[in-house]
Amino acid sequence: MLVPFNQFKKEYAEIKQELDESYQRFMESGWYILGKEVESFEQEYAEYCGTRYCVGVGNCLDAMHLTLRAWNIGPGDEVIVPSNTYIATWLAISCVGAKPIPVEPKIETYNIDVAKIESAITPHTRAIMPVHLYGQPSEMDAIMSIAEKHGIKVLEDAAQAQGATYKGKKVGSLGHAAGHSFYPTKNLGAFGDAGAVTTDDPELANRIRSLRNYGSMKRYYNDEKGLNSRLDELQAAFLRIKLRHLDNWNKRRIEVATNYLSEIPKTGIAISLPRQITNVNHVWHLFVVRHANRDRLQEHLTKKGVSTLIHYPVPPHHSKAYADHFGNKPDNLDLPIAAKLASEVLSLPIGPHMSPEQCELVLEGIASFGNE
Repeated sequence: MLVPFNQFKKEYAEIKQELDESYQRFMESGWYILGKEVESFEQEYAEYCGTRYCVGVGNCLDAMHLTLRAWNIGPGDEVIVPSNTYIATWLAISCVGAKPIPVEPKIETYNIDVAKIESAITPHTRAIMPVHLYGQPSEMDAIMSIAEKHGIKVLEDAAQAQGATYKGKKVGSLGHAAGHSFYPTKNLGAFGDAGAVTTDDPELANRIRSLRNYGSMKRYYNDEKGLNSRLDELQAAFLRIKLRHLDNWNKRRIEVATNYLSEIPKTGIAISLPRQITNVNHVWHLFVVRHANRDRLQEHLTKKGVSTLIHYPVPPHHSKAYADHFGNKPDNLDLPIAAKLASEVLSLPIGPHMSPEQCELVLEGIASFGNE
């Protein structure tokens, strides 16, 4: 492809010396599980997010699952979640035996519509899980106000928004806790699976430290039935290096997104662009547009050498995993906005290592779609 969706080799080339040195330091340490690299990354990432604590875990699904479990949320409880998100957000709720209660998004921003949250709250509601989808923070002031009114927790799904801010505060510090993903494609990505929880709550942080390590804070003494979900020491070493570059890389993403927002309307193609809300710093993990003939547009761009992806073609409520979640009701009547988004969204390539020439090829590919 002339414009690949991800450019990992360029990323490695930019910081090769730093990464290689961190690998050498790790190998020479002789300590490979929950050592100084994890401890240092947890301190550095907590400071970056503006929280008191960070607990490294195996992935973001575990981060959210363990947080809900540490809050003693389980069978009979309900957790409000966006209808438009990656299924992992829902799975974290199901992992503890609670029930996901979906709320539709605003179609222009893709994020949960805060005006619809309160009507979904019942006596069984224990938490709200807003997702900062594609890199844009949710409207957290309103969400926190609703949560405070009803005495429920807020767990941010910050998997796609490392470095994004809402009214000057970083995501990960806006709710009672947050789950983070360091999957390789993320703005802050490891070289394998990795995740973390950030919070200001010392009791929550300590319980997650135990739960991630077989329910143990002291070796061979297990206080409860935990998991093995520890941030890998080598991945922590790499993440420490990449964290130093995150703000600069996000700045480059913003430059690409600004170019798209300015130039795509000039192509004359009927593409719906994402809308950024006020008082946020959107870090553009993904640049997601909508088109009524999405599949045909994607095929056209592929022929032009432009790689695109669909995030996400199957909303959770249409997946087999949740086939019984809505009883006998037709799914498309329950959550029409999520279903519409799934049929129209297309992610254009974006990243800190896209060249101006590659951006131009994307725009040319879109413009030529009208000539078909």
